[in-house]
Amino acid sequence: MVLPFLTGSRRGRVLGVAILLITLVLWLGYQTPLSTVRQDPFDLHTNPTPEASNAGKPTHDHTSSHHESPAQEVEEDEDTADPPSTSTSTSTAEDVITDIDELAVATTTTEVTATTEATPTSTARCLDFKTLQEQNPEPLSEGRRKFPYVRPPPECRKFGLPALEDLIERMKKVIRDPDLFRLFENSYPNTLDTMIKWRGYATKKDKTTGEETETDEELTYVITGDIDAMWLRDSASQIYSYLPLLEASEDKDSLASLWRGAINSHSRYIIISPYCHSFQPPPESGIKPSTNAAYPDYHTMPPFDPKLVFECKWELDSLASFLQISTAYYTRTGDLDFFGKYSWVDAVEAAVDASAAMRRGTYDEEGHVLPSAFTFTGWTNRGSETLTNDGLGNPVKENGMVRSAFRPSDDTCIFQLLTPSNMMWAAYLEQASEIMHGLAEGDVNPKAANLTVEMRKLAKGIRRGIALDAVVHHRDFGEIFAYEVDGYGGANLMDDANIPSLLAMPLWNYTFPAGKQMVKSVKHTARSDVTATETEEEEESEPSTAPRSRPSATETEYATEPSAAPRSGATTTATTTTETDEDSKTSTSTETGDEEKEHDYAKIYQNTRKFVLSTANPYFAKGPALSAVGGPHLGPGRGWPMAATVAALTAFDDLAGFASLKKRDEAVAEQLFAVLNSTAGTGVIHETVHAWNETQWTRAWFGWANGLFGQLVLRIAEDEEARGILGEEEGLLGRSWQD
Repeated sequence: MVLPFLTGSRRGRVLGVAILLITLVLWLGYQTPLSTVRQDPFDLHTNPTPEASNAGKPTHDHTSSHHESPAQEVEEDEDTADPPSTSTSTSTAEDVITDIDELAVATTTTEVTATTEATPTSTARCLDFKTLQEQNPEPLSEGRRKFPYVRPPPECRKFGLPALEDLIERMKKVIRDPDLFRLFENSYPNTLDTMIKWRGYATKKDKTTGEETETDEELTYVITGDIDAMWLRDSASQIYSYLPLLEASEDKDSLASLWRGAINSHSRYIIISPYCHSFQPPPESGIKPSTNAAYPDYHTMPPFDPKLVFECKWELDSLASFLQISTAYYTRTGDLDFFGKYSWVDAVEAAVDASAAMRRGTYDEEGHVLPSAFTFTGWTNRGSETLTNDGLGNPVKENGMVRSAFRPSDDTCIFQLLTPSNMMWAAYLEQASEIMHGLAEGDVNPKAANLTVEMRKLAKGIRRGIALDAVVHHRDFGEIFAYEVDGYGGANLMDDANIPSLLAMPLWNYTFPAGKQMVKSVKHTARSDVTATETEEEEESEPSTAPRSRPSATETEYATEPSAAPRSGATTTATTTTETDEDSKTSTSTETGDEEKEHDYAKIYQNTRKFVLSTANPYFAKGPALSAVGGPHLGPGRGWPMAATVAALTAFDDLAGFASLKKRDEAVAEQLFAVLNSTAGTGVIHETVHAWNETQWTRAWFGWANGLFGQLVLRIAEDEEARGILGEEEGLLGRSWQD
């Protein structure tokens, strides 16, 4: 072979040889790691090496395909868990299951080890989650569904939690079906893996100098998944999924720190605008606020700042979700001091004031139209995106319930007295009032005593209104709860997939109000000399609002609901009463002294449940791909896997009324199988699925639904462990789901 540049003139040959030599030198130089003279360019999507990191400060992640800035930091993930193995374990359930509280102690050493090991130095690009999904990463699950493994590599995960990794490994030994385990393995850690976008500390500005200094107030920014904003409801539900793993800790890298940061962020947001539900990242994060294209089309009163608020729809359940994670944190940690340190009391005050203002009806006694504390109009082609009557909504008669302009689906209410949101708000007002009362007893905040009274008063009024107007007669199902009412006798008979829903009512213990059970009170945490007699006397005069005495997260390994009392060595003496058949009933009376109106809420819930899970519910989507409750957010014929998960979760509650364990297990199995078959092979839980075509789904990245599915699997494990069948073929987790 004759090379072209060796032919021709002498000058041409010399020039050709010179070019070849230069090319060879450059190629060799590129291949040789000349680290002493050249450095790789800084990549926002690559984790820094240990030398480049600062081990003394909390690590955060601001990166996003939509938000790239040189000022943003890159998070160091300390989770060094290996990718999944396709081998099958032969360990028995007895070898695997230990109390989850013991697991937390056992993993203390693991956490120390993780923080002292070198941070992974992989230079692989950390893909956003949707891009990662598109690659269908292996190993695929060994079942017929061939689910991909879509957890990011350990160095790319947003928040590492050794206890979570240990739990997943242990569940691998009791979930025998490879597809079910892969779905759990992908979905349960999804929020911690991909949606903790930033963690840090609040700053404080000196009023004189204007100088900003960092405080010790933790902040957490949690996105919903594919939407780069922090919804109060979604973020609360996302972290609530990890309640069984929550332990008291001051470690900045602990789940407790992340949880406190979420409560502090919620507090800040509610103080900014208690009528809004979705917010921008904290300014301290350095993350650029997202642009909401619909903002110019919305006209909201009171107005809001789009640099701080992403979207502003008055949804009562957003405030309830704030109290949900607050009470959950207290019941798991017993950390009363935290609630008095920062702005929690001020946020509760803002929430109580905002909701109290929305109890007002449309007319006064003389017939004048009253102003509303919140109005909303939108320029839209969707009726569910704007309120009628120039933003007031349909007329409402005051009855003690709180008006909500929007549902938890972000769709407008037809009748603004939204029953499930009011139930949830009342239940958590009562539970959180115990925290507030504890702060009042300790003279921690001068507002606490009055707020305790106002919280309980507001909850009592809501309960009265629900008893008077929200229980209606259905021609086929008897007495049921109406989804929405207006106080005039109008009622909307339906249910929506989003939580709070009528179906989800048992999840926040609404039917066990104050006085049905005596348990430890928050106010006693600072008093070690309380006797059982004193406790009984005080509890009788000021009954606790905590959940009923059933196995809870403090008593069983896989519980998903918090217990009523603090965990961390509280010195009070608890007294309990025996539950009776009357516990499922609640009595309410009007302020004018009318005779008490009793309802058998257990029976009403069972009737409502049958209605909701039937085609009598206008938004129940029925089909071969998925039969589940849907809603107007994405229209008829689309079921939400979340609703199927809720149907299974609530089946474990006595309120569901199953005649036998066999009947209950069959109901749970039906819902579990439906969700397992609704992912279109993606191995994660979607927002909605077309009832007749599983390939037509929405949202590839939806943290809330994925975490909720993980809760369901843990609830099944809790139940089967108690029955001695965990990991056995007769249990749901021990059987095959390949048929």
